[in-house]
Amino acid sequence: MTTPTPREVGLDRRTIVTVAILAAVTVVLIVLSVGTGDYPMTPADVVRTLAGNGTKAQYLVVTGRLPRVLVAVLVGAALALAGAVFQTLTRNPLGSPDIIGFTTGSATGGIAMILLVGSTPSVVALGALGGGLLTTVVIMALCAPHGLSSSRVVLLGVAVSAVLAGVNSYLLVKASKENAARATVWLVGDLAGRDWHYLVPLAVALAILVPAVLVNGRALRMLEMGDEIATGVGVAVGRVRVLLLVLAVALVAAATAAAGPVPFIALIAPQVARRLTRLPGPNLVASVFVGAALVVAADYLGQRVLSSSLLPVGVVAATLGGVYLVFLLLVGRRRGA
Repeated sequence: MTTPTPREVGLDRRTIVTVAILAAVTVVLIVLSVGTGDYPMTPADVVRTLAGNGTKAQYLVVTGRLPRVLVAVLVGAALALAGAVFQTLTRNPLGSPDIIGFTTGSATGGIAMILLVGSTPSVVALGALGGGLLTTVVIMALCAPHGLSSSRVVLLGVAVSAVLAGVNSYLLVKASKENAARATVWLVGDLAGRDWHYLVPLAVALAILVPAVLVNGRALRMLEMGDEIATGVGVAVGRVRVLLLVLAVALVAAATAAAGPVPFIALIAPQVARRLTRLPGPNLVASVFVGAALVVAADYLGQRVLSSSLLPVGVVAATLGGVYLVFLLLVGRRRGA
């Protein structure tokens, strides 16, 4: 596999500027999030403490809150990158893992492990990965007679997602009250209590998965143009498609294991990235930074919107996703689409 050029992974001049701005916005949101809580800190205090010049109390507060924010960054990056891969492979803007069943499959595996084994990060991660991969096998088997066309994958994925949602409800009904409560909180998508035990495995997983996807950036872009063109330029279509599907499912599973199924990020981040960069293709790098910024922003808003209670990141992300979909409908109506 040849090394992709900067443009093939979506890195022209406009994209570099966009990524730099998104990175700066994400850093600002990280500082604001770390300073939010029962012991509020000003952004200057947070920056000073991160630089090693804070008081002992400030250091304890920052080190206690920092893993949660970093988990938010990595979860957003993983979901956005997976969404970019799925939407490119299906050549459909609705080909998002939370629409076509892969996120639901990961959630099913995670719920099963929480109810049957326990709720430790490693156990939930294994369950989420197994559930996501099994869902992939089922959908690919159902598509096998006619190939992985965009409409077929989306329709079958929606059907499989509906079935798995019923399975999830059945598991929760049959579980004890304590286990059902733990699984329900996880199922909403929440970052509360995320510490280094969640951050380290997620960081290790992304350190392996993200470069593997980026290395296949050129092949992914060729696949978006069609199987015949991809084959003509030397892409092993079947092998690369399966590899990218597995990598994308693993990204979804890693993010789901760390924070629960956070909706809409995988759907909207690649589309926002494409609008910002004005480039065709997967826009992998820009999507990663859009997803990271969105999840950190959703978590920050969840802590600030209501003074009486905290909103889980999944609730805020769903709200942002709904607003974005309404925006797309209004824009499409104006253009006559």
